[in-house]
Amino acid sequence: MEEYDLVIIGGGPAGLTAGIYAGRQGMNAVILERMTGAGSGYMVPLMENYPGFEVTSGKELLEKMRKQVEKHIPIRNMEEVKEIRENSPGDISLTTSQGEYRAKSVIISTGSHHRRLNVPGEYEFLGRGVSYCATCDGPLFKEKSVVVVGGGNAAVQEAIYLNDLDCDVTIIHRRDELRAEKYLQNKLKGHEIPVIWDSVVEGINGEVVVNSVSILNRKTQEKKDLPTDGVFIAVGEEPLNKVAQSAGVELDKEGYIVTDKHQRTNLPGIYAAGDITGGIKQWVVACSEGAVAALIAFVEVMEESEIK
Repeated sequence: MEEYDLVIIGGGPAGLTAGIYAGRQGMNAVILERMTGAGSGYMVPLMENYPGFEVTSGKELLEKMRKQVEKHIPIRNMEEVKEIRENSPGDISLTTSQGEYRAKSVIISTGSHHRRLNVPGEYEFLGRGVSYCATCDGPLFKEKSVVVVGGGNAAVQEAIYLNDLDCDVTIIHRRDELRAEKYLQNKLKGHEIPVIWDSVVEGINGEVVVNSVSILNRKTQEKKDLPTDGVFIAVGEEPLNKVAQSAGVELDKEGYIVTDKHQRTNLPGIYAAGDITGGIKQWVVACSEGAVAALIAFVEVMEESEIK
């Protein structure tokens, strides 16, 4: 059983930043990432609001961060944490897909995952016209028609990205106005991307691949089928909180981890950072929370060691 001062669960912006700060403090730490990279962060096609980068992508930024982390502590990919058990303050056991760990502290930065539409055809046509990642699959739809479902930042960013790939893009949004930042809305208008308002997708249709979506107008109750080659779904996210639940970490009504201003949870030695804490889901916020969590963990691990 390997023992660490700090185990960081999740290799997204929050977890990687925590790793940088923990490593620079000289902590014996490790990052455990359940995927090969940093999850949904790799899917962000374009970023224009991360300080110091006029334009970048999620993949580019995360790869730079990973290289920086690996100068200080290891990152173990494809190792999912299944369970956390707090034996006593400063003594935490973790069970992963690869083995067992013990740690004096843990930072949970498991993030969130894409919310599903849960409509007929969504699962059947996954990878055959249905996608949750424009960066990953967009080039396959060059010069084809696609719809983007959603109205937040992610949906608008994906629509613009797909439009730049010469896709014929239409947004479908359940409300009569977008939730995206005004700056992105203005860019959307500049690209002249049409929006079908007050409408929801009730089904995704096709034979071997997608060929249309069934749409319901929520105000008029009118139904119609819209021909399309691809469906990109960007309707929000849900917290990846299973491991937090296993430990008895307090969650809010939406399933996000409750923390204080120092990223402490209700359990001593267990912290949380990034999208798993809810609130404003921005990379700069996640990085900030990761830094705070790592610095507080360092101080409290040192204090606990002095007491012992």
